[in-house]
Amino acid sequence: MNAELEPNLPPVGARVTRTRTITDQDIVRFAEVSGDTNPVHLDEAYAAQSRFGRRIAHGFLTGSMISALIGTELPGPGSIYLGQTLKFSAPVYIGDTITVSVEVTKVRADKGLVFLQTECINQDGVKVLTGEATVKYEPDTTAAS
Repeated sequence: MNAELEPNLPPVGARVTRTRTITDQDIVRFAEVSGDTNPVHLDEAYAAQSRFGRRIAHGFLTGSMISALIGTELPGPGSIYLGQTLKFSAPVYIGDTITVSVEVTKVRADKGLVFLQTECINQDGVKVLTGEATVKYEPDTTAAS
């Protein structure tokens, strides 16, 4: 990569968070967009009989919050996902407040690669999702400063 074109990569240790409360509307809209109409997400009676005892959010709804943070804040616009591992460790319920964090763990400046630790924690401090992401970062150099 030409040094003058090398993107301004975030440093190891850079970290951002975002918090959002999951609503019924979030779950319904995610089901509509994704096509995942599993009744554990949408049907109270069905979900009450499940091991969760009530409706839960889609795992990928929670995971998409990581994508939003990567694409808008760290590294930000110009981020292209190359990979993401996800470990779902606890359910997310309607009304849960989820704090998503991404932290840079490694940078390969020669390739424009950023490696991130990702996690989602609920209002009780329970990790509901953890993982690692690999991102190619090519910021838009034509955008006005």
